[in-house]
Amino acid sequence: MSTHLVEQSPELPRVAVTFGDPAGIGPELVARLLADPKTRESADLVLLADEEELHSAGEDAGVDLDWARELLHPGPAPERPGGGFQRKAATAEGGRWALDRLRTGLDLARTGEVGAILFAPLNKSSLHLAGMTQSDELRWFEEELGVDSFTSELNVVPGLWTARVTSHVSIADVAAGITYERVTAAGRLLDRVLRGAGVDAPRIGVCALNPHAGENGHFGRHELDIITPAITGLREAGLDLSGPFPSDTIFLKARAGEFDGVLTMYHDQGQIAMKLMGFDGGVTIAGGLPIPICTPAHGTAFDLVGRGAANTGSVRNAFELAVRLARR
Repeated sequence: MSTHLVEQSPELPRVAVTFGDPAGIGPELVARLLADPKTRESADLVLLADEEELHSAGEDAGVDLDWARELLHPGPAPERPGGGFQRKAATAEGGRWALDRLRTGLDLARTGEVGAILFAPLNKSSLHLAGMTQSDELRWFEEELGVDSFTSELNVVPGLWTARVTSHVSIADVAAGITYERVTAAGRLLDRVLRGAGVDAPRIGVCALNPHAGENGHFGRHELDIITPAITGLREAGLDLSGPFPSDTIFLKARAGEFDGVLTMYHDQGQIAMKLMGFDGGVTIAGGLPIPICTPAHGTAFDLVGRGAANTGSVRNAFELAVRLARR
């Protein structure tokens, strides 16, 4: 690895960058991001990689990254597996490598050396093979950082943000996870993050859980007993929330510009709509943590590895959002 860090510019935020799972398209995406001169102009970078990873990423992307060696973090590198990483497959070695890089990023954030973290796509199977016991990386971040307050993945496409009350749980368990406290906490979190991203007075639409928003109790009472009272409480506290709206129409309102954010009740309720609206540019943020952590809202795409076909729209948007949040 390089033996020094670049001196941080007083005008630019510093962002730590990981290459994600080495088996997927993450290295290529980061290499293409680094090859764009605008990237260096907007932030001081700390690359959580080694020279071999940087070289391999440049080869995947077909770009020369020799200049980027000066940005490599000088800390001790994890041990590489003999023979290198298997590509296009979930492996324990790839998962351990990705988690080690993320731990380094969290350490840098704790000490104030970076203001945000951008990580390229991870593979949950690799992470679990590597020993991660949490359901997803957000829960892993919570434990690593000692966070015990409400957190939620937030998803962003240009002009619209979403947060969710429940996330990576079985559909059979969703209803039990919709409580007054969780709806309230998720609404406050989405409002707070939108303000932090520069939206002065966020307008948030809230999804119903049941079809037709429950039809006044005929299809379930979550809307009457939990969601509406939570919305009322948040409005009384000065937040601009409205709903609950049926989930099959709320995103029509959002696309028309009526909302800055949408609060959904479960994972696919928002993700299906958001990926249809902007799959090639979507961003995921780990909301509720003490530091901004951003990533493209897509996976490792093993089928695209080595083909030079990976779309950089999401990683570019994730980087720009990380810079904006770090600056604020």
